[in-house]
Amino acid sequence: MEFSVIVPAYNEAGRLNQSLDRILEFMEQWGYPFEVIVVDDGSTDSTASIVEEKKKNHKELRLIRLPSNQGKGYAVKMGVLQANGKYILFSDADLSTPIEELPNLFHWIEKGYDIAIASRAFRGAKLEVRQPFHREFMGRVFNLFVRVFLLPDIHDTQCGFKLFRREVAKEVFRRQRLKGFSFDFEVLYIGRKLGYKIKEVPVRWRHSPGSKVKVLKNGFSSLLDIFKTRWRGKG
Repeated sequence: MEFSVIVPAYNEAGRLNQSLDRILEFMEQWGYPFEVIVVDDGSTDSTASIVEEKKKNHKELRLIRLPSNQGKGYAVKMGVLQANGKYILFSDADLSTPIEELPNLFHWIEKGYDIAIASRAFRGAKLEVRQPFHREFMGRVFNLFVRVFLLPDIHDTQCGFKLFRREVAKEVFRRQRLKGFSFDFEVLYIGRKLGYKIKEVPVRWRHSPGSKVKVLKNGFSSLLDIFKTRWRGKG
């Protein structure tokens, strides 16, 4: 098994079917042996049944069902810890970063990096549809805090499209503690502390309406998580 694609999903019935079709079609055409693992994070809609139905025609598709909503970070962690691939990608269900960007990240893994992350802020990124101004502004302010306190050389920690070598992913995610949206910077911080090489890769990106991130509520809790992560890193 070469690639595992982890897709966390919470009430994603409206777009998951189309996203899975796109992922499966691309991975089949790319030619590497693969699996796609959807982690249903306690959805109350038909997310799980959509995956179960699609599994009938796609043996590469797996479903992990969590009994209650735990948070995106926890869902990704559960997928990573059960993944079989030599390389492990996690991707947002909305495919704001197209699955077709995977080879661009894999190029840098082949060059010797341990983690390759999609970036909307790195030179060369193409934002085909931008976020509303307030979300983009708050995102920049938040990333400034991340760079000051945790990861000074990474321009965009929160883009939901990251590729890991298997052994790196397993080691990093076993140490992950944050269950929510803050997990992105936490796993990169852990990876950096463990000495792994991280490559930031500019990608095509398109804002998708319906984001689960609430700017004020999640933004405040994520700021607190920055300081929690920094404090734990001192131990």
